[in-house]
Amino acid sequence: MRYFDHNATSPIAPEVLEVLTRVLAEVFGNPSSIHTPGQQARKEVEAARAAVARLLGCGPKEVVFTSGGTEADNLAVLGAPEGHVITTAIEHPAVLEAARRRGATVVRVDGQGRVDPDDIREALRPDTALISVMHANNETGVLQPVEEIAAVAREAGVLFHSDGVQAAGRIAVDVKALGADLYSISGHKFHAPKGVGALYVRDGVKLVSRQVGGRHERERRAGTENVPGIAAMGAAAQLPRAETAPLRDRLEELALERIPDVVIHGRGAPRVPNTSNMAFPGIEAEALVIALDLAGFAVSTGAACSSGATRPSHVLEAMGVPPALSKASVRISLGRGNTMADVEALVEALEKAVARLRKLSPAYA
Repeated sequence: MRYFDHNATSPIAPEVLEVLTRVLAEVFGNPSSIHTPGQQARKEVEAARAAVARLLGCGPKEVVFTSGGTEADNLAVLGAPEGHVITTAIEHPAVLEAARRRGATVVRVDGQGRVDPDDIREALRPDTALISVMHANNETGVLQPVEEIAAVAREAGVLFHSDGVQAAGRIAVDVKALGADLYSISGHKFHAPKGVGALYVRDGVKLVSRQVGGRHERERRAGTENVPGIAAMGAAAQLPRAETAPLRDRLEELALERIPDVVIHGRGAPRVPNTSNMAFPGIEAEALVIALDLAGFAVSTGAACSSGATRPSHVLEAMGVPPALSKASVRISLGRGNTMADVEALVEALEKAVARLRKLSPAYA
């Protein structure tokens, strides 16, 4: 199977698996214990914390380990000080649903899926406490102007959170340069195992823990740490970034050249280099995903957390994409291990599958 669904999850890298299995087998102590096995576990946790801090450009004490991106987003949005929240219509549900619980103002995006910092500024209220705007969109790969939005937040004296789950490990991230106060990441998006993530919390920012019952993670996340997962995430944080831009560009070039009427969502905006969201008018995306799977290629219809949903993508809907075109859209996300030969084979399979499905479709003439 040739795998093109790295935005849903990425395979564990061999170097990371080696660390994971070693720690699972040899480091069994509780990192809160003062005896030798406990301190061996603490050493693994703190080494990983330092590695994640280097990935994000922050201090180790500003890294809070979580169970993944969803918990990190929830902790940032629901744990921030009381007050009004501003977010955008294209956020991951982990942010969007948490923000709506706080009565958030949801700001629109343009046809490329980008938010205008001036719209964020106009949404500010005297009681605004938090602005949350993702760094890279999970469905389209579109990058948001987070530095400009962080400046708006700073001028207003409110906290700025960014969901960086699809950015970390794919582009250079420096949370200090971005101006973020809070920044979420998830290990399994950059070749660590599932079940581990982190939240950058700028020194001085106060959060209310969403879990109680312990003083772990400097009282910001109660619960015994997932030592093997954390150690593996630390190893993954040190991997070199995959060079996917040439592959993504070639994929789109070939698709536009060989398949009629292809639409690439967000192509006019800055994007992470591994993601392409393509629409093939006249077909159902789920049928195309199944056809490609049978041909040995794994792609997706969009966000994995929304798998099985019958309504169109909320991201594409917010961009003004018509429902029929949204339902004809697939997400192709590249990663470590993909080659140019894989890309060329995928386009060949796409060309055949789309032509066959269109022949069967009354919606394509």
